[in-house]
Amino acid sequence: MRSIALSFLLGALPATPLLAFGDRAHQAVTDKAIETLPKGIRPFYKAHRLEMPTLSLEADLPDEGPDRRFAIDKIMPFPFADVPHTEASLKERHPDIAGQVGRLPWLVMESYTKLVEAFKAGDKVRILEESDRLAGFVTDLHNPLALTENADGQRTEQHGLWMRWSVKLPEAMGKDLGLNPDAAIFLDNPSEHVFGIIKGTYVWADNLLYEEELAHRGHGGYGERYFESLVQRAQKLMKDRLSHAAEEVGSYWYSAWQQAGRPELK
Repeated sequence: MRSIALSFLLGALPATPLLAFGDRAHQAVTDKAIETLPKGIRPFYKAHRLEMPTLSLEADLPDEGPDRRFAIDKIMPFPFADVPHTEASLKERHPDIAGQVGRLPWLVMESYTKLVEAFKAGDKVRILEESDRLAGFVTDLHNPLALTENADGQRTEQHGLWMRWSVKLPEAMGKDLGLNPDAAIFLDNPSEHVFGIIKGTYVWADNLLYEEELAHRGHGGYGERYFESLVQRAQKLMKDRLSHAAEEVGSYWYSAWQQAGRPELK
């Protein structure tokens, strides 16, 4: 069983959850997303990958904040058949909670629109920066904890779960984090596709909670043996979520380029 350095894993946990996947997950997804792209666009990203903020030698990772989530189960229960698909309709139909659930779907589409504009303008710096920002938002859509009121395990007595799952587990997995996404595809309706991702991610929330609870059984705290157990139990789910995230990031980049008219990139 792998040995995990306690000094690496047992940092102080924040009082409130981090509202994004951790650095390791974001870097792995953004890097692997490049490999999902078709030949018309992949060489551009490969040539300039180190100019993307997340992948640069002095990495600039995504900002955290309350908007980088979408606690959809606060709006209505699964399967969310009648959840509003625009921010305006959410505010109109659920004014009391619209400001409490986060803005992640709208952040994705705002960034996607800016990326299309950057492609049309042929602005390399803007393309790379917005691609990186969009990758962060799409990656966060694949974190089940970003889509629930129980984001930090507070409703199931699993306090601190956000840090353990979103940050510590990808770090603990090390080389075993290797992702295996499918090829990027063109998205006919990027804004509606967001809600398909949300449903596909949310269904894993109970599995995540269950595997983490099992990993903690028999351990008095969250030390080395706990993380060894968590890696054993939850690494398949983590790899699946992040592999799918890489595929979706590539799809949003590719679709933005297509919508911009397939401009020549250098």
